Amino acid sequence: MNDELKKIQKDVARFHQKVASTVTPLYPGIELCYLTFSTDSFSMRHNAISHIIQINYCKAGQIMWEMKNGNRIYLNPGDFSLHTMKACTDSVLTFPNSMYQGLTIYIDLQEASDNPPELLKNSDIFETVLPEKYCRDNSPAFLAGNEQTESIFSAFYNQPEMLMLPYQKIKILELLLYLSKMEFTPQNKLTEYQFELTETIRKIHDQLLQHMEQRITIEELSKQYLINPTTLKNAFKSVYGTSIASHIKEHRMRQAAKMLKETNKSIAEIAQSVGYDSQSKFTAAFKTYFEVLPKEYRKN
Repeated sequence: MNDELKKIQKDVARFHQKVASTVTPLYPGIELCYLTFSTDSFSMRHNAISHIIQINYCKAGQIMWEMKNGNRIYLNPGDFSLHTMKACTDSVLTFPNSMYQGLTIYIDLQEASDNPPELLKNSDIFETVLPEKYCRDNSPAFLAGNEQTESIFSAFYNQPEMLMLPYQKIKILELLLYLSKMEFTPQNKLTEYQFELTETIRKIHDQLLQHMEQRITIEELSKQYLINPTTLKNAFKSVYGTSIASHIKEHRMRQAAKMLKETNKSIAEIAQSVGYDSQSKFTAAFKTYFEVLPKEYRKN
């Protein structure tokens, strides 16, 4: 890898006192970097490098990428992206959950093309597939994860130490072969959302949390904010990583747990304050979430 890339990798550690990262060379021109961020945002400037491609995989947390046109794209667990290091010049990445865990694969197309892994010789992966299929005109590609990609990326983790490097080398080849055969269609791509829409989604999120005692339907929110229900559901899941129902239920359960610990309110009162008219339904939901009854949670 060239000196410019090494400088960028050092900048990651310098800008993030709470970042944990390790860099592993796999093949000539191909390096793997594990990253764990504990921060709200990350900005970095570097020279525009068209011949180095990054593949970023989100394992936990979330990344929000603001495009030059103002649109936003969210990488949630399982999603991944490909882009040249020209596309991310002067970029600012935001971590809405204040944490991020994932990996980045750096591929120097020139070096990898001159010294390809044995199994990839006579292929056009470094000459055509990556630069032309996914990064044409230095545009980034954001892809939704699926069962097959998750099988590949998850194997980069939790392997016996003595077998870790062989797994890493095998899985990077499997990933590159998968990208070669994958049909790159709009269905694979993550959706870009306009700034105004994502801000509206945040307003909806805040409204739901401020009124957890109410059961506000998607149809009601759709009419109130003049957003198509399907767009509302899809955009919310992109911004917050889960469906509206799952996300709000988690907040309801955590709020209920806090009230059980910090107040003397009855279980019936707490149930009503987090949107449950029936104490029995609340008790069942609480037990499913915390694996303990509300009465036992308060006692313990």
